[in-house]
Amino acid sequence: MSLEITRRFPIVDTVTSLINGERLPARSGTHRIPIINPTDERVLSHLQEADAAEVNAAVVSARRAFDQGPWPRMDITERNDILYSIRDHLRKHAEELAYLECLNTGLPLISVRRHVDRMARNFEFFAEVASTTHGETYTQSKGYVTYVTREPRGVAGCIAPWNAPLSLASMRVATCIPFGNTCVLKPSEYTPLSMLRMVEIFHEAGLPPGVVNLVNGRGHITGDALVNHAGVDMIGFTGGTGTGRAIAATAGRNLKPVALELGGKSANIICDTADVERALDGALSGIYGNNGQACLAGSRILLQRGIADAFIERFVARSRKIKIGDPMLPSTEIGPLAFEQHMQRVLSYVEVAKSDGATLLTGGRRSPAHDRGWFIEPTAVLAPHNEARVCQEEIFGPFASFLIFDTVEEAVAIANASKFGLVSYVWTEDLSTAMRCARDIRAGTVWVNTAMIRDLRAPFGGYKESGIGRDGPQASLEFFTELKATIIPIDPVKGHRYGAA
Repeated sequence: MSLEITRRFPIVDTVTSLINGERLPARSGTHRIPIINPTDERVLSHLQEADAAEVNAAVVSARRAFDQGPWPRMDITERNDILYSIRDHLRKHAEELAYLECLNTGLPLISVRRHVDRMARNFEFFAEVASTTHGETYTQSKGYVTYVTREPRGVAGCIAPWNAPLSLASMRVATCIPFGNTCVLKPSEYTPLSMLRMVEIFHEAGLPPGVVNLVNGRGHITGDALVNHAGVDMIGFTGGTGTGRAIAATAGRNLKPVALELGGKSANIICDTADVERALDGALSGIYGNNGQACLAGSRILLQRGIADAFIERFVARSRKIKIGDPMLPSTEIGPLAFEQHMQRVLSYVEVAKSDGATLLTGGRRSPAHDRGWFIEPTAVLAPHNEARVCQEEIFGPFASFLIFDTVEEAVAIANASKFGLVSYVWTEDLSTAMRCARDIRAGTVWVNTAMIRDLRAPFGGYKESGIGRDGPQASLEFFTELKATIIPIDPVKGHRYGAA
């Protein structure tokens, strides 16, 4: 996609909820949260936090749209026409959405270009998945026919993170509504600007009111009200493992199914049989792409001993040449982190690493080239062992931890010695090594000689504390639909007639 930011777009003074197709007016007496530009720390707008009553209004709207509205009852071609219209409208407004995303998140255009394209394609792809949904018929029981149908499950609570709002929030919605469900979307309170505009565009494209509602606020206020609401039938969440654990506990008490895409501490295994040039490019993009704020980042870089010293030297040299700056500039490779508390948390791991005996190789400080903004230098450490906190805890920033291994078996053991299991990377030109790693690594996705390629036809999700469930055609179908068996006699039913004697 060719996407250049050529002009500014209007920013609302107050970000409010969008319920039943209409944006709520700003009102006094509500909790307001400043929305801050991470590049220059100035206040862009304010968010009006949705309380339990406002969340209830959003759920009631989604419930009405599901129970009484046309969306679940539409012919699939009619519903898909609207989903394709959403795709087209999102593409038409790609420049505006990219501008808002860059401004609010600090993500550079090099990342946002991919997110905008992915956002639109999500609706196209899952519209096509929904159109191929089919049932089953059984005639093995003599005199009966049994047919099985799939029906939409109901109202979903969709909770999206701040690190890639357009691509990840759209994934939550696009896997939900094509099957006839409705939803309430809660994005992060840190990055609501592109989210509000995205949902407005859904309605401009012809989406019926109530199918997608938007509420804004913090997790313990707005999110908790949404997860606990009796009118919500299922929860889809993308975000941190700690929050995911709390959501699963709450949903479990209410017997609500959950789909959770959570954290990662992914191993990036680079063997001495690798194409080192490709592996170096992949390692840099795997940890520094998206400002390092990615659950699937290759944050543990495992190097076979024979190539380790030379690889680290080249990695550090390249890291120091990465262009840090204004995310609006096409030349920028790393922008600021999304918010100040997160920047301070990432930087705190420098001292954590040193206390564990790690060696700081590069970075480890705020960018001295920037007077304002939450910029930090690309950072890498050489860890003494895999038990170090920088190898076990998700830092979620441009912060790489190197480990040295001798054998492939040792590398696989290190990769699996983690509470996470989202993705893994393997770099080798030896087919047997690649196949053994793919077989033995406990992760939902294994990339061999490539980085961060997503095929929407394949399931995506994690082992262990990296999540529950998957996104993908079959997995999303199973999560967002209910199975119903209808049994009909063909011949007269002969059975005991109670009380007839």
